[in-house]
Amino acid sequence: MYHQNRIKQCPKVIILSDTNNNQIIKLLDKSKILRISRQHGGERYIKRFDSWTHLVVMLYADIKRFDSLHEISASLQAEARKLCHLGILIMPSRSTLSDANRRCSESIFEAIYRDLYDTYHYRLLSDSRRGKTPKWMKRLQIIDSTTITLFSNLIFKGVGRHPKTGKKKGGIKVHTVIQANEGVPSDIKFTSAATNDSFMLKPSLLNKGDIVAMDRAYLDYGKFEKLTQIGVIYVTKMKKRLKYRIQEDMMYQTPDGLMEVRLQKVIFTKEQPNKEIITHQARIITYPDVSKRKLISLLTNDMDTDPSEIIAIYRQRWAIEMLFKQIKQNFPLKYFYGERANAIKIQIWVTLIANLLLMVMQRSLKRSWSFSGLATMVRITLMYYVDFYSLFNHPEKDWETRLKATAESPSIQLAFFD
Repeated sequence: MYHQNRIKQCPKVIILSDTNNNQIIKLLDKSKILRISRQHGGERYIKRFDSWTHLVVMLYADIKRFDSLHEISASLQAEARKLCHLGILIMPSRSTLSDANRRCSESIFEAIYRDLYDTYHYRLLSDSRRGKTPKWMKRLQIIDSTTITLFSNLIFKGVGRHPKTGKKKGGIKVHTVIQANEGVPSDIKFTSAATNDSFMLKPSLLNKGDIVAMDRAYLDYGKFEKLTQIGVIYVTKMKKRLKYRIQEDMMYQTPDGLMEVRLQKVIFTKEQPNKEIITHQARIITYPDVSKRKLISLLTNDMDTDPSEIIAIYRQRWAIEMLFKQIKQNFPLKYFYGERANAIKIQIWVTLIANLLLMVMQRSLKRSWSFSGLATMVRITLMYYVDFYSLFNHPEKDWETRLKATAESPSIQLAFFD
């Protein structure tokens, strides 16, 4: 078992530049993080392993994609010479990390994420380099959820059963809101997998002129009517077998006589549990999806906008699916460093923080990188003494310099005979 030892003095080595990891955590404000921790009671009775060290170690583990506390502590032992440059002054053991994940409230990491989002979302994450984007993009919010499967049904209640074994696994559902032009979560809530998604649609948090795109799980006539009253546009997919009364019905065809789009103005009537009757007017836009070979029906309270724009807004909903895929593919969310709900939530918050920091660095580069490619390269070079921006803007530079030097000074081959 590894022991927790204090690193008394940094080794005397010549450092040409910071480690890649140090350049990542420079995006964090240590004093602000410790202040947030104190506000949530996180520094009470803590002597050495404070919230800053906890966060840095967890970020290191998350970016390196370690699957266990053993891997984390063993790797830190191997990188002992470089830890002081990250502000880590102790060698945390597995038990120290386990205790911290159990004791430290996940609300601290939630507050850190929200502070980082407030710091960077307008300045760097609202990317203006994507070329011409529709005017509605800045007003569009996308709502969806993803379920992370857990090893037990006792922590978070699962939903559904395994198709082969019939066993029900636990799952934590991550409810997410993103701004379409940012690509990172602006709001997150955790629930059990059995929780219905519709609670995340909150008209009171939206403003006149906002646009909301979501899937059919969020269908709620009462909330839709409130959105209409405050001037918020929603676009969602239709559920089957909805009952409504048609007011207008028009179909547009292509020159070949095929259906291009069908527009229907309809009225929905719904009786609430308190016997109140809700009436909601909406528009159904039906169009053929050639790739899937089926008809898609969208529901919106926008009665005037061109149908092609409504369809484009709904298709932009795919951005949140890509975000979920990005997070699950590039960070370790199949194995958790603790069995308690608090430890699981801490790991997810740290994953969201790591994703946000890498997105900020990606947007700061002149060279175009895919997120997966960037995450892989950062994982490889994380503890190297290299300049992040120089390396990732021109990764071939060192090799080209070496080839040039070789060409200018070719090796001299000695001959046996003159």
